[in-house]
Amino acid sequence: MNSLFDPVTYSRPSSTRAQGAAVYDEGLRRHMLGVYRNMALGLGTSALVALLIASTPAVYQPIFGTPLKWVAIFAPLAFVLFFSFRVERMTTAQARAAFYAFAAVMGVSMASIFLVFTGTSIALAFASAAAVFAAMSLWGYTTNVDLSRWTTFLMVGLLGVVIASLVNLFIGSSTLQLVFSIAGVLVFTGLTAWDTQRLMSEYLAYAGSDRADKLAVMGALSLYLNHINLFQLLLSLFGQREE
Repeated sequence: MNSLFDPVTYSRPSSTRAQGAAVYDEGLRRHMLGVYRNMALGLGTSALVALLIASTPAVYQPIFGTPLKWVAIFAPLAFVLFFSFRVERMTTAQARAAFYAFAAVMGVSMASIFLVFTGTSIALAFASAAAVFAAMSLWGYTTNVDLSRWTTFLMVGLLGVVIASLVNLFIGSSTLQLVFSIAGVLVFTGLTAWDTQRLMSEYLAYAGSDRADKLAVMGALSLYLNHINLFQLLLSLFGQREE
C-alpha cells in the first residue's frame, strides 16, 4: 500500500491526514502533468513527421504510390504490440525512446491525410478531438464515479472497432466506415476518461517507486492513442477531401 496516503485506512489526526492528502495530491498532479507532457511531445513528433513527408514528393510517392503503403499502415500496430510485450524489460529511458519512435512511425502512417484532406478540415478535426479529449480526461480526473465498470464494454467496443477498420481496409465499404467511425468516437471518448482514472489508480499503487516513471510513459501512450484515434475518426466523419 502506498505509504503517502491511503484514503481508506488512514487514521492519523486530521492535521496530519490533511498534510498526507496534500502530498498525495501534489505528487499525483506532477505525475499526470508528466503523462500529458509525454503525450503532447508524442503528438508533436507525429505531426512534424507527417508534415515533412507530405511536403516531400520524393519521399511520399515511393511510400504511398507503391505496396510500401501497407508497411506504413500496419507498422504502428506492430510497434504497439512490440512495445506492450517488451515494456516490462525496458528501463524508463528505453520506454520513453520507444514511445517517441512509435510516434514517429505513426507520423509516417498519417502523412497521407495531408494528401487527402484539406488543411482546414485537418485543423478542425484536431481541435475537435483535443476539446473532446480534454473534457473527458478532466472528467475522468475529477469524477467520483468508478469507471472500471465500463471495462468490459470499452474493451469489446475497442476490439470491434479494430476488426471493422482492418476489414474495411480491404473491402472499402462507405457504410461500414460510417458505422465504425461513429462507434469508434464513442469508444475512444469513453476510453479517455477510463484511462485517466486508471492512471490515477496506478499512481496510488506505485507512487515513490521507480515504476511510477515508466507508468507515466505507458500512460502517455494510452492517452496518445485515444487522442490520435479520435482525431482520425472525426476527420473521416466530417473532413473535406481535396478536390
